[in-house]
Formats: sequence, C-alpha cells, structure tokens
Amino acid sequence: MAQVWRPNTANTGGGLLATDGKARPLQETLIWVTAVLGVTAFITAMFHHLHLLSSWAGLVGIATGAYGQWISVTTRARFALVMGLGASALGFFLGMAHGGLFGGVVD
Repeated sequence: MAQVWRPNTANTGGGLLATDGKARPLQETLIWVTAVLGVTAFITAMFHHLHLLSSWAGLVGIATGAYGQWISVTTRARFALVMGLGASALGFFLGMAHGGLFGGVVD
C-alpha cells in the first residue's frame, strides 16, 4: 500500500486534461473550441430556421475536433474531443437536413 502515501504528481503543472504533467495549450484550446461549437451546433439544430448556424458550427467543430484528435496525446483529451465531435456531427447533420450550408442564401 505504498501508493496510498505517495502524492499524486500527475496533474501538477499541467492543464485540466493533461495526465502526464505537461502543459499543452493548443490541445486544450482545440478541446474548448470543439466543445463550444458542438454545443452551439447541437442546440441550434433543434430550430429549423437556424440551419445555417448549426451546419456551419457543426462543420467547423468537426474540423477542429478532427485536428485535435490527430495531435492529442492523453486519453482525457481524446475523450473530451469525442464528446465535442459527436455534438458537432449531430448538429451538422441536422442542420444539413433542415436546409444545409447555403440553404436559402444561394439559389
């Protein structure tokens, strides 16, 4: 039971999602951007007349989440990115079903 007495040094000096103790500001920024875009796309997809916002927010959220997955190192970061990617994809697909990226703007 020696591990009980050892201090947890994994999260000191790093960010919220860095389990290896290293700060990764680009990854954390991509996580937050993907999460905000995912929530925006998901919520606005529930309203038919906001299909432009939901489809574009979802598309950009998918792109930032995919890049974040590509450069992520820790499992916690990947988990947060997958949550944001799922919300972005759902908002994107519903926005596309309601009118798409250019629906009503370009004839």
